Amino acid sequence: MNDNHSNKNLLYKKRWITPQVKAAAGKFSVVVLTGARQVGKSTLLRHEFPDYKYISLDDFSDLQQAKADPSSLWIDADYIIIDEAQKAPEIFPAIKLTVDKAKKAKKFILSGSSNLLLMQKISETLAGRAVYFEMFPMIYAEMNETSDKPMNFFSLWERDLQVKEKLMDSLDYCSLLLKGFMPPLLRLSQGQDILLWWEGYVRTYLERDVRELTQVESLIDFKKVLDSLAVRTGNVLNQTEVSRDSGVSQPTVHRYIKLLEVSNIINRVPSYFHSRTKRIIKSPKVFFIDPALSIYLSGYYDEQSLRNARELGNFFETMVYMHLRIASELMTPKAKVFYWRTTTGKEVDFVIEHGKKLLAFEVKLSPNPALSDAKNLLSLIEEYPHTVRGIVLHSGNSVKWLHSKILSAPWWWVFGEHKIN
Repeated sequence: MNDNHSNKNLLYKKRWITPQVKAAAGKFSVVVLTGARQVGKSTLLRHEFPDYKYISLDDFSDLQQAKADPSSLWIDADYIIIDEAQKAPEIFPAIKLTVDKAKKAKKFILSGSSNLLLMQKISETLAGRAVYFEMFPMIYAEMNETSDKPMNFFSLWERDLQVKEKLMDSLDYCSLLLKGFMPPLLRLSQGQDILLWWEGYVRTYLERDVRELTQVESLIDFKKVLDSLAVRTGNVLNQTEVSRDSGVSQPTVHRYIKLLEVSNIINRVPSYFHSRTKRIIKSPKVFFIDPALSIYLSGYYDEQSLRNARELGNFFETMVYMHLRIASELMTPKAKVFYWRTTTGKEVDFVIEHGKKLLAFEVKLSPNPALSDAKNLLSLIEEYPHTVRGIVLHSGNSVKWLHSKILSAPWWWVFGEHKIN
């Protein structure tokens, strides 16, 4: 399944991550862009870096050359893009040697559908020489080209922020959840076509990416683990439950989860503690990178069944997570996303840390949240006074203050560039 989706049916849409990648490419010798298959990496690189020599290791001839004599791939070029770079680990020592010893500086952009930063040998080879970016599916405002950055999200970090209460246009979140946010889906409108696309995506991932990354004894068992995780998106990860429900041993479940993370299908979100040493103690939450993928794998193929799904709230939370993660990645340095849970059962869906500041988000699948929906946000603010504010993200259309420290807003409003005052 080719990552390049620019064609006559789909015009190129500028991605919010583009300025950061271009700025880094101008200052660093190696830039690494990872992300799940079909999020638009190749399209971005081809459009934004036309002067670079483009090499795809999906091409068997280039792959053979990369394995046999990698430096020969860029002998005639100073600016090089290597797509699906993880397919030939031999190129990384060669790139390191080229960067360290070349008389004339060469620039490399490496992209791939495996998270190179999580692949220990590769990250060690390029340590100190590369900057990393992770690309996600398209944020709602990117799809509709309503803004070029999430200015409202950035503004929420200001302690003296003033926001006027208002009513916005309503947005049907359910159709968005069912379709998803992958760029190639923009040109599809029929439900059957969307289902066929996701069916092909899963098959390509299982039959191609998984087999290339590691030795999987049984694709059937791997798919069972994948399906078991899909209905748990937005939940605290319990590997024992996944093992029991899938019938796959715990050590194998652990290995498959790691593989899903390396290939950018899922993200694990750690719990928040003020003490950094304690953050590894609690189990993480698990989120699929696109809510529609988890919905498809869970067997919900139409809006009626999705609206009646017991997991609907978790699917909605997964969509919000994707948007929060994208917005957080655009900050310098990148903000970190956590969740918060106490031993007494108080929980806040997302806590975002940037330096010494925190933003706390509660996600409610409700059109009219009340102050009672913010009680856990107030508890967190009391425990962590450096929290700038809490935000209740909901499925309705109103921007409203629930408390002097708590703002409620439509989930999509936060990630756009609307007039905030």
